[in-house]
Amino acid sequence: MLCLGCSRQQPRYAIGVSQCSEDIWREKQNAEMRMGCYFQDDVKLCFAAAYDSDERQIQQIDSLLKIGIDLLIVAPNQVQTISPAIDRAYDSGIPVIVFERKTNSQKYTAFVSADNYEMGRQMGEYVATRLDDNGNVIEVMGLEGSSPAIERHEGFMEALSHYPNIHVLATLQGDWTEESAYHAVKEWRKEHPCEQIDFVFGQNDRMAIGARKALQESKMPTANSHCNATLSKREKPLYCGIDGLPGEDGGIQLVRDSILDATYIYPTRGDQLLQLAIDILEGKPYKKETLLMSALVTNDNAHLLVMQNDEIIRQSSWLGQLHQKADTYLQQLDNQRIITLLACIVIVLLLTTLILFYRYHLGKMTLRRERVVNTLWNLKPEDVASMTPAKDAPEDDKPAEDAEHPVESEDTDADNAQELPASASLFITRFREVVEARLENSELSVEDLAADMNLSRVQLYRKVKAVTGATPVEILRTARLNRGYQLLLTTDKSVSEVAYQVGFTAPSYFTKCFKKEYGKLPGDVRQS
Repeated sequence: MLCLGCSRQQPRYAIGVSQCSEDIWREKQNAEMRMGCYFQDDVKLCFAAAYDSDERQIQQIDSLLKIGIDLLIVAPNQVQTISPAIDRAYDSGIPVIVFERKTNSQKYTAFVSADNYEMGRQMGEYVATRLDDNGNVIEVMGLEGSSPAIERHEGFMEALSHYPNIHVLATLQGDWTEESAYHAVKEWRKEHPCEQIDFVFGQNDRMAIGARKALQESKMPTANSHCNATLSKREKPLYCGIDGLPGEDGGIQLVRDSILDATYIYPTRGDQLLQLAIDILEGKPYKKETLLMSALVTNDNAHLLVMQNDEIIRQSSWLGQLHQKADTYLQQLDNQRIITLLACIVIVLLLTTLILFYRYHLGKMTLRRERVVNTLWNLKPEDVASMTPAKDAPEDDKPAEDAEHPVESEDTDADNAQELPASASLFITRFREVVEARLENSELSVEDLAADMNLSRVQLYRKVKAVTGATPVEILRTARLNRGYQLLLTTDKSVSEVAYQVGFTAPSYFTKCFKKEYGKLPGDVRQS
């Protein structure tokens, strides 16, 4: 029971998180969910990343269901392919939160995302404004079939449709990574070396950077080149993206440093996502559809946002370090508790073993001693004459003893009780006669017995101890109990009368000693 008490309790809720990929945006979101766990009791997060693989994400969702999660948070890799796995979770009774990306199924408990269509539309308006309604644009889309890529493209094209002098030269396919945009733009540039590009819209910041690197490596058309295209007044194209992450190399800092012309904050809000999960599990009210707030970042506000985000990151880092220290202290405390409990168990077992060992040997020695006293007390003189000499008696002095509260001694081996010198015959006979003659005297003391034996108290004690292994008081008590047992068997006197007749000053003490000697009460003698 002690070991069970010191074991860690099972988490109250187990929440599975299925990420379609692994990148800095999702790393930030996962970190925010972990941070949110600091303020929840006993919540376990189980993360899985599919790395843009539909098959892997389906397997991971099924695996999360098998381990027994209480709720599933999922960002579907594509609109159609992941829906059956999500439906299986929902149909099994597991609440499902779909975030950031949509499916073509309505089997979900809640949906959380920013408005991707609106972000694409806002970026189209911004590009048209920056180009004064005149210029060439390239768009690099995210993963094919994913809802953010589809919706951002639709919003972007809808906005530019109102500006007839803005020409979308190409809509290239990427997969949200910098490398995909780099290669897509590089290949397009080889086929269109003379096209003048004024603005590149990457559907996230990483793809905008990949496109920028590809175009920087390519030769731009000039007035002296063989290209016949009409050149714009802009020497270098501008770039914009979406995500607006804080921190080093994040979109906000890239705008501040004029690497990107603009970005759009696509909030991660992992803490809000976790709180929604807890509300669902605890049966609290929640919104089925939640749109997160987002905002455009340009050079006008990038400096301020960088300062604010740096402070948030610093505070989050401190909070994370404090939590790690708290976890370390709690783990050490748990270890100390376990060690303490194990030590207590060992100590209890040792003490129990020692107590049982002591009681066993004490009872064994007491039984042997009482058997010796009873045997010697009932010896006949002719039996004594045949005994062999015993070892010398110890010479240490003993303290005086009360006649009715003896101090028991255990320093004599009972195996020597039968080895008596023949000269002890007269001593034993004489001592027994003296004891029996004054048995009824409740005031009888060892000094009285010694005087009747013409010995000092110390001499009597040593002699009796050497011969019998018991003290004079123990022998006197045994003789009284033996006499009382006979009286109970042969007379109709009450227990109190017998107790007083054999020298006990209190019937209760007689009953106590009788019970200890014979294992039954005085009143039970006649009944048996």
